[in-house]
Amino acid sequence: MKRGLIFLALLIGSVLPAYAAGAPGEAVHIPPLLIIPFGLLLLLIATMPLSPAKVKLWWEHSYSYVATGLGLIVAAYYWFQLHESSAITHTLHEYFSFISLIGSLFVVAGGIHLKVKGKGSPMENVVFLLIGAIIANLVGTTGASMLLIRPWIRLNKYRISPFHIVFFIFIVSNCGGALTPIGDPPLFLGFLRGVPFFWLLEQAILPWALVIALILGVFYAIDSHNFSKVDAKTRQAAEKSDTWGFEGGINIVFLLMIIVGVFMPERFFIREAVMLGAAFASWKLTPKPVHEMNSFNFGPIKEVAWLFLGIFLTMMPALGYLEEHGQEAKLTKPAQYYFASGALSSVLDNAPTYVNFLKLAEVTFVPRTPAEITAGGDAYDRRAVHTLLETWPQFVVAVSLGAVFFGAMTYIGNGPNFMVKSMAESAGVKVPTFFGYVFKYSLPFLLPILALVAWLFF
Repeated sequence: MKRGLIFLALLIGSVLPAYAAGAPGEAVHIPPLLIIPFGLLLLLIATMPLSPAKVKLWWEHSYSYVATGLGLIVAAYYWFQLHESSAITHTLHEYFSFISLIGSLFVVAGGIHLKVKGKGSPMENVVFLLIGAIIANLVGTTGASMLLIRPWIRLNKYRISPFHIVFFIFIVSNCGGALTPIGDPPLFLGFLRGVPFFWLLEQAILPWALVIALILGVFYAIDSHNFSKVDAKTRQAAEKSDTWGFEGGINIVFLLMIIVGVFMPERFFIREAVMLGAAFASWKLTPKPVHEMNSFNFGPIKEVAWLFLGIFLTMMPALGYLEEHGQEAKLTKPAQYYFASGALSSVLDNAPTYVNFLKLAEVTFVPRTPAEITAGGDAYDRRAVHTLLETWPQFVVAVSLGAVFFGAMTYIGNGPNFMVKSMAESAGVKVPTFFGYVFKYSLPFLLPILALVAWLFF
């Protein structure tokens, strides 16, 4: 029972910003009822798309008020009852950084129009997704998703199906970006805490290659069956309908600005200013016809922004419990960290989930010295990470891959997932519901592959 409570605390606390977990101040006691807003918001995100037409229409017009309202309930309790305004400040700062990165990549990628020539054959699609997986390590899963989702839809426009969007999310929006700190936000947070830039590339290349190969293999089998149903005349017409092309090249400069901005200092919001400046310049300088060809609009990013504001605020309450009782979870094996961080990354933003489990590994395996207990600050974190890398590297790899890979299990496991879903819907593509995604695709196809990784490597 105790371990279950700790796991629940990790579940709720994992959405907190990386540095909020180490924010100064005494631990506070959180009433269990304060967890309800998060659970309710998660339930609404999952079920509202399945509701009757009138209820669904209400949700489409009201989700921003609902998400913000639930978040404000939690924030008000923290502010007036617990007097923990610093937790709110840290969370809002992290949210602002998160949405600045997601939003700027969305705008800049929306100014790039790629034309791809081909008939969308299974092998062409496999090559496209493999390239997307590699690109994700260079421009991040968000950047790769925003850059490639429209060409992906156009390449398969004559037979686009829900599974095309799902496997794009599996590979490009998540699993592909598991090798570099740029690839996925959790790994960037690890880099800031002392994990060398190329360390994970050296340690995780084999499990990464296995996961990508197996997912592509499953996709190839499903796509081949779908492709076989299309007559040859339709295939030829599709191949002739497009030519190779690239427009909006100025946005490559802005994309590089965003990548550089990620490494800028946090002080005075310099990092966010660079990202948003790149987005603003992109919006002003991109030729209007490019936006029109991409059917660009702000609907998808608006949905992500409001829902994740609610998610960030409603998941604060378990932080105190996690800080007090995290060690009592007694997670002592790499596979436990892999599945635990993975399970929570399935339903939470995976970046703070990664930090919480990395922190848990630190306090479990690297005791604080008396001087570090007195001093506080970042000294212990950097020494602990260095010790983990030298002595227990498999735990860092397990947390890293668990957070990145399992982010693909649901639409809300990683920021790009929901955005890709929204963009596909805006393009008129039918996508699975929340539960359809989980029960038709991620559980039967993705989860066995990720479990095999645990058996072989952890």
